[in-house]
Order: sequence, then C-alpha cells, then structure tokens
Amino acid sequence: MAEALPRNVRLKLDQTLAQWPHWRCDPPLPAAPHIQGRLAGGLSNYSVLVVAGARRFVVRVDGVRPAAHGLNRQGEWRALRAASEQQLAPCPRYFNPDLGTLVCDYLEPDPEQPQRPGDIATLLRGIHSLPAMHSRLDLQERIQRYERQLIDSAASSSLAPLRAATLQLLAACKERTEEPVLCHNDLLAANRLYSDGVLHALDWEYCAMASPWYDLGVIIAGDSLDQQALGELLHAYLGREPGAGELQLALNYSCVYRYIELLWYLSPETGSAPAALIEKKTDQLAAALGGELPSRGN
Repeated sequence: MAEALPRNVRLKLDQTLAQWPHWRCDPPLPAAPHIQGRLAGGLSNYSVLVVAGARRFVVRVDGVRPAAHGLNRQGEWRALRAASEQQLAPCPRYFNPDLGTLVCDYLEPDPEQPQRPGDIATLLRGIHSLPAMHSRLDLQERIQRYERQLIDSAASSSLAPLRAATLQLLAACKERTEEPVLCHNDLLAANRLYSDGVLHALDWEYCAMASPWYDLGVIIAGDSLDQQALGELLHAYLGREPGAGELQLALNYSCVYRYIELLWYLSPETGSAPAALIEKKTDQLAAALGGELPSRGN
C-alpha cells in the first residue's frame, strides 16, 4: 500500500491519520485508524480506505491543485455536512486544507447498483434543496480557465469549431433567467452510490450554486442517455412531461459539460489522458453538437 502512493501523498495521509483525535466522530474513535487499502476510481485524487475499530473511513488526498480547477474546498466541506444530514452524502469527519485532505465515512456499496431515473431525480431534488453557498459556478470562466492552460497546445486550434458551437449553446442557456441552486455539478454514475438501499452523491468537489439544468446536463452526457432515457429522467425530476424548450435546455447544457470535460482531460494540470480517450470524447462532443443522441442500448 505504501508503495502505491507517491511519497508526498503518503506523508499527507500519515499526517491526517495522526490527527485522528480531532476527527468529528461521536462517539470518539477508540484508537488511531490504520490503512486497509487504496480505493479504485478517481482520476485526479487519491482515496484510501482506513479502519478504526468497527468503523471505516475514506481519506481523500488532493492529486491536483484545487485552484487550477476552480475548486472551493471550504465550500465542499460545508455542502457535505449539509448533504450528509439529509442522507444525501457520506458524513465528513475531518478537513485539512493545508494538507489537501478530507475524511468521510465509508459507505458500503450495495451488491446491485441500478441506474433508476426516479432515484437519480430524487437525489437531484434533494441536492437542489440544500442551503445556498457562497461559491457560484461560472461556466464561461471555467471554460476560459482550461483554455488558458492549453494556449500553447496543438489541441487549442483543433478545438476552435467545437468551442464556437459550444459557446453559442452556452449563450442560449444564459437567456433563461432562473435562481441558482446548490448543485453537485459532477453527478456522474461513478459519483452515485447505493448504500443500504439509499442513493448517495459522492465527490462534491465541484459543488457550487448553478442552474439545476446543468446538473441534469452532466447526467445526460455522462450516462450517454438516449431520447427515451432523457425523457424519463426529466419527467421524474420535474414531476411532469418536459416541454420542448426544457428538453433543448438540458441538451444544450449537456454539450457544454462535454466540452468542459474534454478540456479537463486535455489540461496539463490533470495529467496525460490516453489519445484514444481524447478522440472518443471529441467525437462524442461533435455528435452531440450535431444533435445526435446515443441509440437505445448504447
């Protein structure tokens, strides 16, 4: 286990474990936690499972610079606390911005992890009902931040047509005025987990005040929803049939997300993504901008 982590990450992990008497646990932990193993998943951070008595926790150590991705760790901590009180997320136990570490309860995954539109919609509505936070998601600013990181990259010029089309859709999205709500902004299937029969949202690092339609757009793109599945999700979320304008708004935001996702993979701050993955994401964005949805079963 120790060999699987970079030296600086292991040092931060050990320092976090040494702070165990300060973790927000009731009752307090009986002894220092010990490492059980590294958890799979997550492209930008390191997650480690630790055990203290009968209790298990996940320690996340930053693998990227939060500022490079516009992350607000303090806001994430506050949102997690509020979400956990509503059984929407694992309970956070410790947070150290200097070390770049976060400790949360470990949720035991259920054997089956279905993708039920009704449950996803209920989770979204719960998130969107949480107390407001200070941070707001500015999608255009996020796009510009990633693009600045690519300014000397060969990928920058090849993205020009996709960029122009995406910004047109973003401008159309902005024409709809609505009050922002607290959004997860990264509620991909990998960040949704059934535990004890309840669907939870994991990895809240991108949470901020935003349009609820962007949250829906992330799921539409991330889950590669076809027309039928898209309609089912929106119907479950709205409690009625979506209008044509609402369908288009959700699709527009899904394209905006796809472009941001592509920039994220290309960013030197993220690391080097495989060329095949970049090509796949580029093709998916081009198809979405052309109005194409995946066929049923894909």
